[in-house]
Amino acid sequence: MRKLLLSVVCMFGMAGLVIAADYTIVSFDKDKKVVTLKDADGKEVTGKLTDATKVYRLKGDEKVEGKLENLEKMLSSDKAVGRKIEATIKDGSITEIVTKGGKK
Repeated sequence: MRKLLLSVVCMFGMAGLVIAADYTIVSFDKDKKVVTLKDADGKEVTGKLTDATKVYRLKGDEKVEGKLENLEKMLSSDKAVGRKIEATIKDGSITEIVTKGGKK
């Protein structure tokens, strides 16, 4: 029983290292596919979009899978600056990004 409990605690500890955070979009370099984001504390971080980046958008309470091409198009728009997103960044690459939008 102790081994099971210890395993569960370790699993949650490891999962906590890669939890998504809320960010505000600052800029996007289309050529390098690098997004500059600002966290809740005002600290700027950068993340690179890769082919492995999972893209989702929220439609109401539902999380719908999106396309990386559509995300890049949205980020290239002037309206993207200041927009809130949720992202998971690991080793300088964005592994998952969730945007709000779309009508249900």
